[in-house]
Amino acid sequence: MKTLLKVLIPFIIISSQFLQAQELTGEWTGNLELPGVKYPLVLTITQTDSGYTSTLKSPKQSPQTLPVGETRFVNDSLYFSISQFQIKFVGKLKNESITGQFTQMGNSFPLTLQHKKYEEEKIAKRPQDPSGSPSYKAEDVYFKNATADNIQLAGTLTLPDDMKNPPVAVLISGSGGQNRDEELREFNHRPFLVLADHLTRKGIAVLRFDDRGVGESQGSQQNANSADFASDVEAAVNYLKTRTDVDTSKIGFVGHSEGALIANLVITNPKNNIAFFVSLAGSAISGGDVLASQAKKMADLNGVDSTMSSNNMKILKRIYDHIATANDTVGMNTALKNILAEELQDAPEDVKKVFQSKILTETKNLFKNSWLLYFIKTNPADYIEQITIPTLVLNGEKDVQVLPELNLPAYEKALARGGNKDYTVKELSGLNHLFQTATTGNLSEYGEIEETFSPVALELIASWINQRF
Repeated sequence: MKTLLKVLIPFIIISSQFLQAQELTGEWTGNLELPGVKYPLVLTITQTDSGYTSTLKSPKQSPQTLPVGETRFVNDSLYFSISQFQIKFVGKLKNESITGQFTQMGNSFPLTLQHKKYEEEKIAKRPQDPSGSPSYKAEDVYFKNATADNIQLAGTLTLPDDMKNPPVAVLISGSGGQNRDEELREFNHRPFLVLADHLTRKGIAVLRFDDRGVGESQGSQQNANSADFASDVEAAVNYLKTRTDVDTSKIGFVGHSEGALIANLVITNPKNNIAFFVSLAGSAISGGDVLASQAKKMADLNGVDSTMSSNNMKILKRIYDHIATANDTVGMNTALKNILAEELQDAPEDVKKVFQSKILTETKNLFKNSWLLYFIKTNPADYIEQITIPTLVLNGEKDVQVLPELNLPAYEKALARGGNKDYTVKELSGLNHLFQTATTGNLSEYGEIEETFSPVALELIASWINQRF
């Protein structure tokens, strides 16, 4: 979702404190509505001798509970903030409801919290989730990352029955803390569970693991970037090399979204000796271009005026291009002000209002977000052109997060430029970013689609690996 100045709590008579505690402590639940997606939030408030503390949870996104850095309640107004994720909320208490604005990284959304316990929705299994006893061996495994304070990572290794030393694919998840199934709790889908099941049934061993700080894995997502996650993947590879039941000369990667970038970083280190690579919705253009293009695509799908979305993309691209080359915050604010002044000079009034009100705060905060800053400053093509192992690059035609028309040609050019002799770059008709068969590709469809992973894509991945190994 950094530490603010402490404030003095004004003296309030004991009876008033008791009344407020009765009104405020406990669970508060509400729905944060973003374009096409609804996220329930659970705020739990506790009174202490010095005031209040609280925790925040987004149960459909993650089982993790986040400690709130600051919680204040003054004159019927609640304020809380989580600097790590640049989150803050300001709301007014009235009749067992707190109504206000939830802000994250400069983006503000209305939020009403009700004083009631959160009730977990019953989650039905998706049709493609494997059921019953699998026809293969599944083993819980644990390994340590010696380069990251020896944190222990936890995962599942699935091994085909009656097959000696099969090739093995390491599944690498996309952005955000993901468990070993790459579970999208808000959409009730587990793509890596389905993918691992299919590949193992086709004779390919699979290692999938919880990201650091998620599930059973130790460590933290805070201040971690793609390079840090790459070291976790290297730890997974080193662990597999100790096994005697897989072919350690045939260890490969299947990376989804940011997972493809992470795979690039590991593959280009020759000591890892990776045998094959499957990129699923991986980017081959700069992180800034990915963010700007997806913002425009999703704005267009959600009915934003085309002039507005085009201006938005143009301004974002200039800002991201500047950040990509900036070494620190010195002089950045002046440069951003100059960029905005130039770009907004002839822009429509509604565009001016949006950018002038929040963009400077938002972009300054980028330098506090290690993951996002790394993503913006990194051009995957610099690594892709060093990849000479067999490579399969897949992108869904309806992907609105990593646009195929921009990324697939860039991927192909980079692989060709590096002299790769065995690569396939393919756009899959009708599939979205999750490789579901979709109508528009918009995020709002993810949870509505029963299919977790297109059978066509599953079979293509398995057959491509088996043809080579």
